[in-house]
Amino acid sequence: MKNILLTGSEGFIGSHLLELLVEKGYNVKALVQYNSFNSWGWLDSLPKNIVNNVEVVTGDIRDFHLIEETAKGVDCIFHLAALIAIPFSYKSPDSYVDTNVKGTLNVLQAAKKLNTEKIVVTSTSEVYGTALYIPIDENHPKQAQSPYSASKIGADAIAESFYRSYETPVTIARPFNTYGPRQSARAVIPTVISQLLAGKKEIKLGSLEPTRDFVFVKDTVAGFLELATSNLSGHHVNIATNSEISIGDLAKNIAKIINPSARIIQDPDRIRPIKSEVNRLYGCNKKIISNTSWRPKFSLEFGLKETIDWFSKTGNNDFYKSNIYNV
Repeated sequence: MKNILLTGSEGFIGSHLLELLVEKGYNVKALVQYNSFNSWGWLDSLPKNIVNNVEVVTGDIRDFHLIEETAKGVDCIFHLAALIAIPFSYKSPDSYVDTNVKGTLNVLQAAKKLNTEKIVVTSTSEVYGTALYIPIDENHPKQAQSPYSASKIGADAIAESFYRSYETPVTIARPFNTYGPRQSARAVIPTVISQLLAGKKEIKLGSLEPTRDFVFVKDTVAGFLELATSNLSGHHVNIATNSEISIGDLAKNIAKIINPSARIIQDPDRIRPIKSEVNRLYGCNKKIISNTSWRPKFSLEFGLKETIDWFSKTGNNDFYKSNIYNV
């Protein structure tokens, strides 16, 4: 497994996975969403010794013919391209189906046609909805509590069907709440940090009671690589820390580091519809630990410090509009 295609390479997790793959000596072909500015997203911020060792292809995950052409000659596909913001999925659910379901289908169709050796499809802990039991293992029922999670449930089902129907060697990676440098402002940790660093005295958030299992991005991408080299084709596999913290407590911990006098307040515009809010995500990681050499290496304390340090570097917080609600 030497030649890699990485979709969604310009995004948060994708750019970190790209760095890891290049450092490990893989030949990486990076698919970047086409745009008229010729922006490569977060790839534009990476060191030149990383980007210069990558073949960048611009295109659209919804275009099957482009995906098929781009996937030629690769041994493994990491499929991360997706629409991920939950609030925006309320406004534009059809876009999520087109990108997340049809895009995944395109990758699987191309892999099937080209006999690709391994495919890792990216899922999300949101497919589980509010925990019916904890820790949440891979047998937990799926609950579509937002159009986003519904689209990812559909994409996962398509991937599983290709394994069962055609023996396509696909593994479904299911990371819980990944965080770290370069994460978009639609996520809670960048929302808190960017507001604090902008000098806000009142930090606006949605619901404070829900809990999440936060995974530092370096642990997440290490999990992806382990799954690509595992014998877990046909499996859904959590990447989780087996722990949880409430959004309110998390925000207080971040504020203690940056500005202890800041107040955390609830903004009604940021609160999900009652039946759509996922109240508890607490992941079980026994499966990945039992079947690979992956172990979570980074504590929440370490990860938050690394993330805050990145945001604090000159220019990085300028990417974020802390004065508006980023859906």
